Amino acid sequence: MCFKHYHAEEVLLGRKMEDWLRFSVCYWHSFCGTGGDPFGFPTLCRSWNEGAPMEAAKRRLRAAFEFFTKLGVKYYTFHDRDVAPEGSTLEESNRNLDELTDLALQLQTQTGVKVLWVTCNLFAHPRYMNGAATNPDCHVLAFAGAQVKKGLDVARKLGAENFVFWGGREGFHSVHNTDVGAELKHMASFFKMAVKYKEKIGLKCQFLIEPKPKEPCKHQYDYDAMSVIAFLKHYGLEGDFKLNIEPNHTTLAGHSYEHDVVMASAFGMLGSVDANTGSPDLGWDTDQFPMDVRNTTLVMKTVIEQGGLQPGGLNFDAKVRRESTDMEDLFIAHIAAMDAFARGLRNAARIVEDGIMAAMVKERYSSFSRDIGQKVDEGSATLEEMEAFIKENGEPKTTSGKQEKYESIFNCYI
Repeated sequence: MCFKHYHAEEVLLGRKMEDWLRFSVCYWHSFCGTGGDPFGFPTLCRSWNEGAPMEAAKRRLRAAFEFFTKLGVKYYTFHDRDVAPEGSTLEESNRNLDELTDLALQLQTQTGVKVLWVTCNLFAHPRYMNGAATNPDCHVLAFAGAQVKKGLDVARKLGAENFVFWGGREGFHSVHNTDVGAELKHMASFFKMAVKYKEKIGLKCQFLIEPKPKEPCKHQYDYDAMSVIAFLKHYGLEGDFKLNIEPNHTTLAGHSYEHDVVMASAFGMLGSVDANTGSPDLGWDTDQFPMDVRNTTLVMKTVIEQGGLQPGGLNFDAKVRRESTDMEDLFIAHIAAMDAFARGLRNAARIVEDGIMAAMVKERYSSFSRDIGQKVDEGSATLEEMEAFIKENGEPKTTSGKQEKYESIFNCYI
């Protein structure tokens, strides 16, 4: 019940630990979660969820802010339908959201806790069973647009630093009844409408898209980081969006834990991280708290190398196990995960400061810093020059990749 490695004020590489890590608590798992899963009934009975919907929502919000302040985090995230119950009409839903976000704004002012990002739940309601922005019925897409409009208004009202789009049902189960080209085009149009409205109301926040390969759809259009980047570049949206990477989703796509974080950063599009993990042997999205220091080190090394995550952060999109039913387990899970990332940050800072691995990588690619290699790196080389180089220099020698040496050195920091 106490931090052993995370010290908010500790300075690493010229920046406070809390500024490198920018921790955020997610509202839906920690305060709306019940412990239920596809195979079992709820196990977590939280007092704040009892009573009439609106009263329970207010009690839940106050409990959440008590938790944020006791934990010492500066940010939280939520879906629109986490905070306020959905009404029978859009107007009623919006009134509920207005009432609850008035309270949220009051609590933010009192505590200093801020919104890292807001998102809209465009996947849970039956109307979205065939998708939201990719739905074959434009009536449904219009409802999603109206919901996002309100979500953007809420983001502006609460001073959210980011706004996330997660396409939980933007994909397909069968190609037989799907016009893939049309759906992708409509999704791009949907995002462009959001960009225009953001500009219209003067909302100053970063738009983020969160990749996921499957679940609930058999195939989702936002499969992984590269799929999303390709989509954004194809439709000219890369200047308006970055990515919110969830490593549990990355492993569902068949990649290593750090893969999408590294790939998004390589393209300058890593905006934020949903800090969780999963069990690859299970093959589904378990949303566990991240405890593996190897993983946190690799993520934080990438974050350091790109100069930080701001205005994004490390959002604990994770839930206590359905067997962890004590209230203190909610604290223990967050504290342990924050410590794991603090250890990862320290390890990564040492790797960067020592420069041993960076020097090895630089040497491995040193042939691109001179002669024909430099021209390739600059993009000015020709195939004729490649041919002439080989005729003059002959067959290249094989060069060891030294993989085991790199892994051994990395382990020294863990």
